[in-house]
Amino acid sequence: MNKKKIHAVTGAFGYSGRYIASRLLEQGRTVVTLTNSGNRANSFGGRVRPFPLSFGEPDKLASALAGVDVLYNTYWVRFNHGMFTHDQAVRNTLVLFEAARRAGVRRVVHVSITHPSEDSPLAYFAGKARLERALRESGLAYAILRPTVLFGREDILINNVAWALRRFPFFAVFGDGSYRLQPIHVDDLAELAVDEGMRVENVVINAIGPETFAYRDLVKAVAGAIGRPRPLVNVPPGAGCLLGKLLGWFKHDVFITREEIRGLMSELLYVNSPSTGKTPLTAWMKRNAATLGLRYASELECRRDRQTPYFVNDTR
Repeated sequence: MNKKKIHAVTGAFGYSGRYIASRLLEQGRTVVTLTNSGNRANSFGGRVRPFPLSFGEPDKLASALAGVDVLYNTYWVRFNHGMFTHDQAVRNTLVLFEAARRAGVRRVVHVSITHPSEDSPLAYFAGKARLERALRESGLAYAILRPTVLFGREDILINNVAWALRRFPFFAVFGDGSYRLQPIHVDDLAELAVDEGMRVENVVINAIGPETFAYRDLVKAVAGAIGRPRPLVNVPPGAGCLLGKLLGWFKHDVFITREEIRGLMSELLYVNSPSTGKTPLTAWMKRNAATLGLRYASELECRRDRQTPYFVNDTR
């Protein structure tokens, strides 16, 4: 494939998009990014040209995608908030897909979620399902990747579990903690995304890591890695949500939402399919135990501050 063709990545100055852009640059590809943080400090040294995610100006968005061969879409929101909602993210992404079609983009690699369903009572999973259907019906070639929980240097979930374990004498587990999840390293997801960008067939792939954990065992693994064993206290989901709200209020952030708890406990982050990632979370935590969870990772701070580098823990 011609390396001079342009590859566009949403959010290349953020989390998963940065890893995708890095892998493309390593292959000698020309990379641009569509971003709401065009002035954010980053490590690319000008090698990735930013364009605004101008959802309100579809013609500008299509112009930014002119000449693009593959679009890697990581754009989404984790929860509903005063600044953003899942419904808004769905509408914006539909504009993006249409702009890609108008611009003649050959292929879209789209990051979704495991177990999307338009009938889901959870807006996250219902919204992702709507976008999958829209992409399938768009006429664009596509690869839909369905990851569960991402971990890596800019991770929020695993990092903040470690942060809480370092600071509190116990850890609250929603229900019995037996529900499962399969974390995948963010660079494994990026590798899969770039590989699929070079292909032509339409595919839907569960992007899962090589280890499966019950949630309570995941917490124990994090605690063991950082040397902070704590009693696990089983709490009703409502009480767990309240504790999460208190932590969020203290950190001016959203620690966890009721919908996220429901998704976890419904095993929506577990699938019975072969692993596509190769990096074990346990090995990664062992390498990074000295720094994991030293700082709190704030979702909202990254969205409020569009200038400073995206949250990066001192891990590898």
